[in-house]
Amino acid sequence: MITQAEPKTTRQEVQIMGEHLLTTVKKLIHEGNVRRIIIKQEEQTIAEFPLTVGVVSVVLAPTLAAVGAISALLNNCTIEVERVEPPAEVGIRESE
Repeated sequence: MITQAEPKTTRQEVQIMGEHLLTTVKKLIHEGNVRRIIIKQEEQTIAEFPLTVGVVSVVLAPTLAAVGAISALLNNCTIEVERVEPPAEVGIRESE
């Protein structure tokens, strides 16, 4: 029998200038394994966007518009990216 292990979640922080925020968020969304994007200035959370697998661009349009507005207001910010790695298949032998 083959079972799947729990997916592994990792976090990454990226320092970025405000004018590059929208481009960076778009790239992260297209990667597909991003679960959540948090935009921070210093240690204060400015915005948090949960992403789900299979989200279509029509649903993301308001999110990207918000990111564009935020980028106009921020000089330096941090993007915290929560990624999910696909679960590894674990083979378990059954005794006969």
